[in-house]
Amino acid sequence: MSPAVSPTVAATAYGSHFANAGAACLAIEQALPTITQAMRDPQVCGSGFLFIVVMDPGILPGECRFEDAILVEHAIGDRTQWDADYAAFARAKAAVCWRHGQDGQRLQYGLAHKLREGDSLLCGAVCLDGITVGVSGAEAWWDEAFATSIAANLRAIARGAHAQALKDRNAVAGVPAGAR
Repeated sequence: MSPAVSPTVAATAYGSHFANAGAACLAIEQALPTITQAMRDPQVCGSGFLFIVVMDPGILPGECRFEDAILVEHAIGDRTQWDADYAAFARAKAAVCWRHGQDGQRLQYGLAHKLREGDSLLCGAVCLDGITVGVSGAEAWWDEAFATSIAANLRAIARGAHAQALKDRNAVAGVPAGAR
């Protein structure tokens, strides 16, 4: 991993084998050049700060607390200079999407009847095939675009790891062939 990526990684004993913390860090790292370039435009990100939350797609709501299902968090920009709590916003966006398994935009504009007291009313998180990513700091539509990019990268990384496991003749995730 490059020095540009220094995420906070949650330690969980269970969760996705293929979309794990290492894969999530790689997904963020791959998206960062596009994200940081776009953030230079004040029409995209007036604050100059961004916070990313990636949820473990192998952990479902009800299996643990939300905080325990956070796979990786990553901040862009000096947090001591933040003008708002972008981490709290990103977590709140991710929490709603993770709990419902739906994109924030769909929840906010099509399924508002599912929102509970205390839920975030902000867009900027996605749930792509069960991969939930929340982003905060840019305009909501850009937060969503960045989240989608990271989620798509993570899905591709997990698919690649799965394909390699099959190529290695593994029949069970995380168990090498011959060890069964």
